[in-house]
Amino acid sequence: MSAPGPSEPRRRRFGIGFFFRTLGLIFLAVIILGLTYLLYPRPILQSEPIAAPPAAAHVDHLRPVSDFDNIADLRARSVALFEEAGRVIQNPRCMNCHPRSDRPTQTDAMRAHTPWVSRGFDGGGEPTMRCSTCHHNENIEASGVPGNPLWHLAPIEMAWQGKTLGEICEQLLDPARSGMTREELLHHMAEDELVGWAWNPGGDRTPAPGTQQEFGAIIAAWLDTGGACPQ
Repeated sequence: MSAPGPSEPRRRRFGIGFFFRTLGLIFLAVIILGLTYLLYPRPILQSEPIAAPPAAAHVDHLRPVSDFDNIADLRARSVALFEEAGRVIQNPRCMNCHPRSDRPTQTDAMRAHTPWVSRGFDGGGEPTMRCSTCHHNENIEASGVPGNPLWHLAPIEMAWQGKTLGEICEQLLDPARSGMTREELLHHMAEDELVGWAWNPGGDRTPAPGTQQEFGAIIAAWLDTGGACPQ
């Protein structure tokens, strides 16, 4: 028998190849687990109805026309009637649509409209951003966006923001600016559907005082007593 040779060095169990193979297996396992998680069937979420906010229980009524009968001076009575109507006219529900510039305002705080929009050639917005893009035929309670089929801005000649109540009164009575006779003005205030939106604004907006019927009665009495304007 031959003499035993020098002892051979023991082979290393963990080489660089083993390390990369292990890393590859871990990476593959992560991918498989990730795909399993992503592709695992889940129940489809069902939509649920969104409760509309309750209508305001309190109505801040306008004074009845009979409250002004004790004012003997006809002009003074007419002015007092228009000042009562001014509670509606100068309310944010109306003033937001009568801005002093081509950009409407919104909310009770009368902030500049967001997103940025402009009145356009007909008061209904620019060709690339019409009012009807967001404002549809009725209020959208889920989003709070108000709506009406006639949604648009008042003409710039009827800008009310920054004006006194007396100046607004003179605008209303001037057909060159309002575009209305006194009969048409009464119809606009008392029966126009878009004006009526002020008492049904939706969302968390505060409606204009009273009702459109009360407002129309005040405007009719104001015109009947001469349509006098506050100074």
